[in-house]
Amino acid sequence: MLLALEGIAGAGKSTLRDRLLADAHGAHIALGHIGQFSWLSLPATRTLIALRAGRPAATSDQALTAAHTDLQLHARHNLTPALTRGPLVADRLTLSTACLLAMLHHRPVHDYVRALAEVSAARADLTVLVTTQPDLCQTRLARRPTARRFAEDPATALCLSDLYDHAATAWTDITGLPVLRHPCTTEADLDLLAAACLDRLHAAARPPARI
Repeated sequence: MLLALEGIAGAGKSTLRDRLLADAHGAHIALGHIGQFSWLSLPATRTLIALRAGRPAATSDQALTAAHTDLQLHARHNLTPALTRGPLVADRLTLSTACLLAMLHHRPVHDYVRALAEVSAARADLTVLVTTQPDLCQTRLARRPTARRFAEDPATALCLSDLYDHAATAWTDITGLPVLRHPCTTEADLDLLAAACLDRLHAAARPPARI
């Protein structure tokens, strides 16, 4: 099972990821962890690094080609081998990339979701969109000692929050795969999200019933 955690910076994705890894370990589920990109193509990597810094590519097609190439490599060389060893949680994946492309190149996020969803081996079985309010996310980010990155700028985060909502709808429309939307504002929210994900991991690990 591939589980993807999506949402704007400060939403609680990393907190949820760490909770899931700990809970899965306690439940004897060998849950692995992986990032958003493969970084296996130098040309694609250059484009993606620029995009993450808020610099659009020369054309929207160039940006999409870089993202698509990297996702294919990620699926082939990272995701597929890791999934043979057990379930996997990705801290950001397809929706995050689609939203970044849509914001910087001013095209509908649906177009990017559709194009990236073509990489079927990278389709998450369950996507969790952490919908924590942007103002709370900004409060959390203000406590971090590191400098703000492009996606953490308040106006950028607000735009991305809206794009994630549209991207999640497009993802389910295009792939038929579920998206669980819920904030991670309180400890109770974290408990709920972790329990829902762990239930899915248990279900995926359960052998099929005999007929």
